[in-house]
Amino acid sequence: MLALPDHAALAFLPFALPVCFWVAWSDMARMKIPNLAVLALMGLFLLVGPLVLPLPAWGWAWMHFAVVLLAGFVLNLVGALGAGDAKFSAAAAPFVAPADAGIVLYLLATVTLAAFVTHRAARAVPAIRGRVAHWESWHRTRDFPMGMPLAGTLAAYLALAAAGA
Repeated sequence: MLALPDHAALAFLPFALPVCFWVAWSDMARMKIPNLAVLALMGLFLLVGPLVLPLPAWGWAWMHFAVVLLAGFVLNLVGALGAGDAKFSAAAAPFVAPADAGIVLYLLATVTLAAFVTHRAARAVPAIRGRVAHWESWHRTRDFPMGMPLAGTLAAYLALAAAGA
């Protein structure tokens, strides 16, 4: 059972899903995660969080943002992660209950593998590739749009928590 209360996840989910879709789409299309999407996710936690989480837990969750942002900054410096990926990860971090961090990492690994295989398979199918031929991610053979699995992980986590998993 996930530690994030189901009522909190249910309150976050309808607002977070469009942002997650926006992030995944934008990263596949332009290999960039818009700063506005990151700010929208942070704004969601800022506005909805205190209504559905105990105030001390909501306040401490901002520390998750700082820690993940710092880790993402270091990973970006060494070339392991894009800046947009680091910022989105940091903005998503407050949504994750501390007790769920390990589960979310496993979920991220699973979603990343599935996203990678799906993206590469779709890229190989001319009918699919032709529908969105302008996507930058089709043409960058060494890069992968991590916004897709990062957003998918947040969406899946919130959906699982909302379902009481």
